[in-house]
Order: sequence, then structure tokens, then C-alpha cells
Amino acid sequence: MKRQQNLTVRVVGLSVTLAAFAAVVGVFSSWPVYEAFPHGLALIKVSLAVDGVRTAACRERTPEELAKLSPNMRTKTVCQRERAPVVVELVLDGRPALSQVAAPAGLSRDGASNVYQRFPVPAGTHKIALRMRNTPREAGYDFVREETVTLKPAQVLAVTFDRQREIFVFQ
Repeated sequence: MKRQQNLTVRVVGLSVTLAAFAAVVGVFSSWPVYEAFPHGLALIKVSLAVDGVRTAACRERTPEELAKLSPNMRTKTVCQRERAPVVVELVLDGRPALSQVAAPAGLSRDGASNVYQRFPVPAGTHKIALRMRNTPREAGYDFVREETVTLKPAQVLAVTFDRQREIFVFQ
């Protein structure tokens, strides 16, 4: 009899504990209300992974240089691995929003340069000017795109770079 009483107390205790846990989960699953964006805002995301141009041109080895190398290392053309940093500028509604120099990734500085920024903006029409340079030169840009976009509240505009076509893509 005492054993059955202990079992009943345990079952009731476990039921109360599980009900309390379910109530806590239920409350926090619907409160507080989550908003991804404050009311009336949209988001522009700039996400670029771009290869800079090599900093030095490839060159041909001389016959003397080739003779000094072991047979398995005798390639005629030698190319440095290091790439130029990528310069990105974003002008939003006539005001500078982003100006970044992205160094190439990797120990040999031979990987892609990465840029990721988020810009919350009021919903409505915006003029976007995006400029990028991936060559070692000091002035000017290699890629430019200017676009007027109309964004709805809570809309996300993703700006990327298509490496094959070498153009900015607004999605």
C-alpha cells in the first residue's frame, strides 16, 4: 500500500513538473513578439566574395632557371599567387554608406576578398551606387552599377557579384 502511494505521489509530481515546463515553453514561444525589422524598414545586404587581380604578371623562366630545377618542377611559366585587395564603395541616396578595402584571404594572400554589410533603410525608393576595384591601381573603379530601387517594408535586397558575368546582381 505504501509503495502504491509513493508511486502515485511520483506520478503526480512528474505531471505537475511537466505541465509547468509546457506552460513556460508555451508562454515564451509566443511572447515577446519577435519582429525581424522594426515597422516600416527594409534591409539592404551587400555580400561580395571577389578575387582580386594578381599583383604581378606571369613570366617565362629562362633556360638557365629551368636547368637549375629538378625535372618535376620544370614549368615554363611562373605566376605569383598574391592578389590585389578589393575596394568597395556604396553610396546610398547620395550619402556614402560603405567604403571598405578587403584584403585577400589566405596565408599567401591568394584567396577571395570578402565584404558583408547590412543596411536597414526606410521602406520606399532609394538610389544605390555601388563601385568596386579589384586591380592594383590607385584610382577609378573596374565595376560600377547605379540603380534606383523601391523597397517594401520588411523586404530584403541582396547585392552580390556574379564572378562569371562580372556584374553586380540586385535580388
